[in-house]
Amino acid sequence: MTYRVTAARLDRDQAMRERILACALARVSEGGFAALTMQALAADAGVATGSLYRHFSGKGELAAEVFSNACRIEVEVLGEILRGPGTPPQRLAAGLEQFAARAWHSRRLAFALIAEPVDPEVDEQRLLFREAYAELFIELLDEGVRRGEFRVAQLGLSAACLVGAIAEALVGPLSPPARAARAAGLPTLELASVSQSLITFCLRAVGAPES
Repeated sequence: MTYRVTAARLDRDQAMRERILACALARVSEGGFAALTMQALAADAGVATGSLYRHFSGKGELAAEVFSNACRIEVEVLGEILRGPGTPPQRLAAGLEQFAARAWHSRRLAFALIAEPVDPEVDEQRLLFREAYAELFIELLDEGVRRGEFRVAQLGLSAACLVGAIAEALVGPLSPPARAARAAGLPTLELASVSQSLITFCLRAVGAPES
């Protein structure tokens, strides 16, 4: 007799997979990808370690999906702002401000997504999402150039530079040493300063008129 997987079984498996991913995201948000071990995750999800391998081939695949799910949300949020109302310079400034604010309020997760050393599967996703961010900026830069509000010669290269500038501007303030210094009450960069400096740099980089 051929065994047939029932709809109820598929629903249970999907629910468990989603629970595992939610627990994995919570663990990465608290301790980065270094804290994501199969044993600890199994305990969080309330399952045997071997059960995780029914849903994921290993930590690399699991971490890559956690990374992808988290970054997809950020790309969608940024895309809504960059395609929203306002002039291209206004939208670029608003997008950068919102991206920095979201990273600031989830600092451990943001650092893990931007700069933490990761498995090769996650590194592959990181490159793909850098391209996704760049595509959003290419779209905005193209509109701004056509409207005479940006002065950019190479759209793709300029978009890649914006992605790199965002990452480099945030990685230091989000890093473990910066978080430790902040927790100890030592002087550190604040969100407003980082955000404004990033916005000013990026607007000047694309030739936006000074306000």
